[in-house]
Amino acid sequence: MYNYAKKGMKMSYVKGLKCRECGREYPKEPLYVCEYCFGPLEVSYDYEEIKKKLTKELISSRAKNLWRYRELLPIDGEPIVGLNSGFTPLIKANNLGKELGIKELYVKDDSVCHPTLSFKDRVVSVAITKAKEFGFDTVACASTGNLANSVSAQAAGANLKCFVFIPADLEAGKIIGSLIYSPQLIAVEGNYDEVNRLCTEIANKFKWAFVNINIRPYYAEGSKTYAYEIVEQLGWRAPQNIVVPVAGGSLISKIWKGLHELHKLGFINEVKTKIFAAQAKGCAPVVTAIKENSEIIKPVKPKTIAKSLAIGNPADGYYAFKTVMGSGGWGEDVTDEEIIEGIKLLASTEGIFTETAGGVTVAVTKKLIQQGRIRKDELTIISITGNGLKTQEAVISKLSQPIKIKPNLSSFESAVFKS
Repeated sequence: MYNYAKKGMKMSYVKGLKCRECGREYPKEPLYVCEYCFGPLEVSYDYEEIKKKLTKELISSRAKNLWRYRELLPIDGEPIVGLNSGFTPLIKANNLGKELGIKELYVKDDSVCHPTLSFKDRVVSVAITKAKEFGFDTVACASTGNLANSVSAQAAGANLKCFVFIPADLEAGKIIGSLIYSPQLIAVEGNYDEVNRLCTEIANKFKWAFVNINIRPYYAEGSKTYAYEIVEQLGWRAPQNIVVPVAGGSLISKIWKGLHELHKLGFINEVKTKIFAAQAKGCAPVVTAIKENSEIIKPVKPKTIAKSLAIGNPADGYYAFKTVMGSGGWGEDVTDEEIIEGIKLLASTEGIFTETAGGVTVAVTKKLIQQGRIRKDELTIISITGNGLKTQEAVISKLSQPIKIKPNLSSFESAVFKS
C-alpha cells in the first residue's frame, strides 16, 4: 500500500460538508442532513490543490485498489480496510455485444470485488475508515443484503463491533454472507424502507456509526471509484453510455460526480457520457419519474426478485433523476422474467454469474438498444454490481437439470447421444 505520510504528502483535501440544496457549509463531522433546509450533506474538496498534486502517472504507480484515488476520497489518515478492494475488471464483452448488436460493449464487473463480491466493498471501505477516524467503536447499517455482507466483513477486519439490520425475507446467500463474520444480525419483519426508518431512530439514540445514515456523506464517496476505474481502464477516456442499477440512487449520482471530478482535474475532456437508470418493474420509482419527466419520486411498495434494488423510497432518488436527465440519458425497467433472462444471457455469453441487480442492467441495456436510445456504434458500459452466488434462488427453478448416468460408457452415450 502506498504510504502517504512517509512521502510527506498532504493527507486530506476535504474542505468540509456542504448541503446539496441550500449550499450551507459544515465541518468534517458525522453529520448527514442540513439543519436549515433538511437537505442531504455532501463532501466538498479543494480541487485546485488536488490538481497540483494528483497526476495520471502518480495514480498508475499505486497499488491496484480503490485507494489509488486517495486524494479524491474523504479520509484524513491512512486507510485501514479496502486494501484489496476495487480495481475490478473492465471486460470487453464481445459475445454479449454480438448478441445485442452493439460493437463496443464492456462489463464493469464488481461481482468479484473483494472481500464480499459486490460494489458495496468500495463504499464500506471508506465508511469504516472514516468511522475509525471519528472514534466510533461500533458500526451499523440498514441493508438489502450486499451492504450487510460488506459491513460485517470489514468491521471484523477493523476490529469494530457491528450491527446490521436487514428485511427478514432476504436471500439465504446474503444472510449467510453476513452471519459468517459474527455481527449482531437483526432481521426486521418489513421491507427495506421500514428497516431504514427504524435504523434512523436507533442512530439518533445510540452513538454508533451507521454507514448509510450519519456516515452517509463519506460512505457515498466510495462509489466514485467505480467511475474513476472505468475511465482509467479505457485509457483515460469516458464512455458514451453507462447503464447503472438504481436502488437508493447514490451509485448513479456518484458515478456522475466522479466523471466531472476527472474533468475538473484535466484527466478527461468535457463529459458527454449519458447515464441510464435500470430498475425492476416491481420497484421503479426513479424510472417512473424519468418517464413522467417529474422531479417528484413517488414511493412504491417493492415487489420484485431484485431484492438488492428493492428500495421503494430511495434517499437519493431525486439526485438519480437529475443525473439521468442532466446527462441526456434515460431510464427503463424490466420484469422479473426479463431479469432472469438477463442473468442467464450474461452467464452464457461472457461467463459472468451476476445477481438479480446485474440481470436488471443487462435486460435494460438490451431494451435500450432495441429502442434506439443506445446506438449500436457507441461505447457502452454495463454495471455489474454483485455476484450471482448470493441470489441463487432467483434462477434455480429456471435452469435445466443435470443428466444422470451410470458409471459406464454405454450409459453416457445413450443419455447424451440418444436419438
